Amino acid sequence: MVNIHSLIRAIFLLGITLLLMSCSTEEDSEFKSQYIAYKALFIDGGRVVDTGNDEVSHSEGQGYGMLFAVAANDKDTFDALWRWSKSTLMRDDSLFSWRYRPCVDNSAACIDDPNNASDGELLIAWALLRAHEQWGVSTYLEDAKAIVGAVEQKLLITNTNSVVLLPGEYGFTSEQAGKDSLQLNLSYWIFPAITDLAGISATPERWESVYKSGLALLSKMQFSSYKLPSDWVRFTPNNTDSDNKDIGTVSLDNVISPEFGFNAIRIPLQLSWSPQFRKNTQLAEELLAPYYAWWAVTPTPATVNLLNEETAEYEMSEGMKSVHIAVNSLMKSEAPEKPEWPPIDRNMDYYSASLTLLSMLAVLDNAS
Repeated sequence: MVNIHSLIRAIFLLGITLLLMSCSTEEDSEFKSQYIAYKALFIDGGRVVDTGNDEVSHSEGQGYGMLFAVAANDKDTFDALWRWSKSTLMRDDSLFSWRYRPCVDNSAACIDDPNNASDGELLIAWALLRAHEQWGVSTYLEDAKAIVGAVEQKLLITNTNSVVLLPGEYGFTSEQAGKDSLQLNLSYWIFPAITDLAGISATPERWESVYKSGLALLSKMQFSSYKLPSDWVRFTPNNTDSDNKDIGTVSLDNVISPEFGFNAIRIPLQLSWSPQFRKNTQLAEELLAPYYAWWAVTPTPATVNLLNEETAEYEMSEGMKSVHIAVNSLMKSEAPEKPEWPPIDRNMDYYSASLTLLSMLAVLDNAS
């Protein structure tokens, strides 16, 4: 005889499953629709074009394009993006020259800055890892591991109480007040990527330390009355007292940009994207509170200088607003079930469109 309670429970669970599948499918369909527009507007063959910055391409953009192509199950475009990145931007050491400026040769000769940008490496390696998981191509995994190894060798800096990620191989170390200091960009800490890439590293504990150092640095980077992090920060590591577990000091002294701006806007998204971060509700509440306070300003300026608190005269872009939508969706139980994303169209530049698709992907990852 059928147990009526078991039957009711089975029907209830089936209903919940079908509802979740329906929501996930709807979100996936919306992402693919937005991706099609992104691809038409910003991907030229295997090159992602930064329409807001003289049509250049850079390693960050290639990584974004590859991530989006995997999520949209578009293997042909993924392969084109990876071929171009590998043949044009990849250096002999498996890092990537960060910027390509279109020129007559239309080749690696167009690279006008061979230094790397470590967010590009993380994004490309993460996209390759996800592509391997999606399509089962072993060479993707091998390529991802090679990039991870190069990052470990040249970009992960081990101090007494921290391991940090250099923004690039050259130009970010100096001496301040008699101590060695580093200039860092915390928007390069792509927290969910760091967790996933640790899984294919021969030294996963170093990546785990990078993750923890990022959180520790952000806890210190609450500048001005707004308590927001800057695009760039100067970090002086604590390398003298092994009994003192503090990782070091941060400041805005002589940094590239003391703004909370177009770099740092990625930080709350990349925090919220990380399941590991979301589990630590107390820390999440502490670190995200300044962003919610900032977004409560109406209209919200695009940037604020954290030295003098001067704000931009223009409000956040649609891509920046997408970050806010995604963080709400990921972190707030009362957020709308279906986020309302801005449409990707010709009114958006490359970066705003990339932030929008990144935000959608973060929510889609959580839904799945």
